[in-house]
Amino acid sequence: MSDHVMAIAVVSGTHGAHAEHLVVPAESVVRVPAGTTDVEAATPPMSGLTARMALDLLELPAGATVAVTGAAGAVGGYAVQLAKADGYRVIADAAPKDEPLVKDLGADVVLPRGTEFPELVRKLAPSGVEGLLDTAGVAELAKLDRLRQLTEEGRLTPRVARTLPAEQAPEAHRLLEAGGLRGRVVLTF
Repeated sequence: MSDHVMAIAVVSGTHGAHAEHLVVPAESVVRVPAGTTDVEAATPPMSGLTARMALDLLELPAGATVAVTGAAGAVGGYAVQLAKADGYRVIADAAPKDEPLVKDLGADVVLPRGTEFPELVRKLAPSGVEGLLDTAGVAELAKLDRLRQLTEEGRLTPRVARTLPAEQAPEAHRLLEAGGLRGRVVLTF
C-alpha cells in the first residue's frame, strides 16, 4: 500500500518536477489532505507556501489589516485565505469578474484592481495597513503540513485551473505565460 502525498520540489539545474516519480527529502513531504484528490493536492505546495512565507515575513501583529494585490491569482488567493486563517482583516483587489471569487476566499473588502488601489486602501485605512502582499521557495515541513490541515478543515481551497496530461506540458507553460489563470495548471501522468 502506498501513501498519497504532496511535496515541494525545488527545481534547479537539470532537476525539474515534471515527472511521474520524483525523489525529494522526507522533510518536503506530507500526506495529501483528507478529502482531496491527488490533482487538487498538487496545488497548495508551491503557491500556498509562497503565500505562507510572505505572510510570515511581514510579522504582523494580532488583528492586523493586510492588503493583498493579485488576490484572484493562485498565490494571492492563498494569501487571502491564510491571512484570514491567521485572524487578519484582508483588503484585496480584483477585476470585476473576479470579485465574487475573492469574496468567497474570505476577503473582508474587495476593491477594484488597478493603479487606484493604494489610494482606495488609504481611504479605508487612513493611517495605513500593517502589511501588504503584492502577489504579482521552500518552507519547512511544519508550514506545508499546516496547509494540509487548513485544506482538511475547509479553510484553504485547492485551486485547479486546468488539468493536462504530462505530454502537454508545453501547453501548460503557454497557459501560464498567457496569465489570467485562477489556480494551478496540474500535469497528470
